[in-house]
Amino acid sequence: MRAVDIIARKRDGGELSRSEIGFVVRAYTSGEIADYQMAALLMAIYLRGMSKEETLALTEEMLYSGVVVDFSDLERPRIDKHSTGGVGDKTSLVLAPVVAAAGLFVPMISGRGLAHSGGTLDKLESIPGFRINLSLDEFRSTLVKTGAALIGQTAEIAPADKKLYALRDVTGTVACAPLMAASIMSKKMAEGITGLVSDVKVGSGAFMKSEDEARALAQVLIDIAHGMGKDASALITDMNQPLGRAVGNSLEVIEAFDALKGIGPADFIELCRELAAEMLVIGRAADDVPSGRLVYDKLIASGAALEKMREIIEAQSGDPRVLDDYGLLPGAAHQRAVPALAAGYVQSIDTEAIGHASMLLGAGRSRLDTPIDHGVGLSAESRIGDNVEQGSTLATLHFNDEALVEEATLLVNRAYDIGPEPVEPPALIKAVLR
Repeated sequence: MRAVDIIARKRDGGELSRSEIGFVVRAYTSGEIADYQMAALLMAIYLRGMSKEETLALTEEMLYSGVVVDFSDLERPRIDKHSTGGVGDKTSLVLAPVVAAAGLFVPMISGRGLAHSGGTLDKLESIPGFRINLSLDEFRSTLVKTGAALIGQTAEIAPADKKLYALRDVTGTVACAPLMAASIMSKKMAEGITGLVSDVKVGSGAFMKSEDEARALAQVLIDIAHGMGKDASALITDMNQPLGRAVGNSLEVIEAFDALKGIGPADFIELCRELAAEMLVIGRAADDVPSGRLVYDKLIASGAALEKMREIIEAQSGDPRVLDDYGLLPGAAHQRAVPALAAGYVQSIDTEAIGHASMLLGAGRSRLDTPIDHGVGLSAESRIGDNVEQGSTLATLHFNDEALVEEATLLVNRAYDIGPEPVEPPALIKAVLR
């Protein structure tokens, strides 16, 4: 087989065989196919799509490109959550300790930021000393010790996905349902989980812009999980405005820690509560979603979830004092308010532009080798439906480099559409699929 023939077949709308997909995945993982060829194939897939059979084949080839962890000797259910990515989405930092505190195992292999979306690993690395690069033996021992382990992909776990994930981020091929599904499920099925809850984002700050696209992706994720004998459900959730207020690594860590203390933005807490309830039901730690919500409330109110986070941080070599002293986290030297240019009601927010503004300040990557400034980002103060006065604060920039502020300010101002008529804010949870 030749890579160029496979690229041409998909470019022309043809369906790739399992053997062709397997050849490409193995050859790219081993370095026999160059980045530029794989980038061409990714773009062809982005434009032409993949059938269900192609998507399943891609998922399985990526899954078995490395080690599949076996936790079957652990008697408790093993439940994870995956988000398709959004602006201000830091739910994993709340869900892992809550669900572990409820007695379930949470083996969580996460990724870095993609395009305008922040990554869980980047947030975790804001915590001084926190190790995300655990070996598989350390992954197991940490999981057994604390009930949760939050790591990045090891060299053994789905190495094909690790290379493809990074390449998609810089080639404009992130928002592609079959590529997203294969990436998500190859990692998640390699974790040794018994169940998965997916949070599929939709809206201006999501990779899926329409609810139909989001539902289609959610169904593919559920179908793949069920086909592999795992329990699964998915929430379709709104990303037409940032989740919570904080956008940027340390800022989001602080907001997550606040949520573990029972305080913070209502929308962020609501989503954490709903996702946790789904995870608890799938893990048989709650009979139904209403009782799962009550378990979440109890674990937050008692401080058990916060203490579980302290255990997780300490077990992964982080400084647990950050839970009590946010000054130990990386910070920004300067802050500046972005004022509203007109009075009225916030009609809509281009949430992707908000993510790009945070990335521009240094909170995300524009290239594979771009370093991240964990202390910078922004706080989105105004929400859809809010009545704002001219000159009132839309967002507060947290920055270290003055030269980046003007462009970030323009992005934020352009992101906010302000008009004379009141509007209802969008529903946060649009659908639940099981």
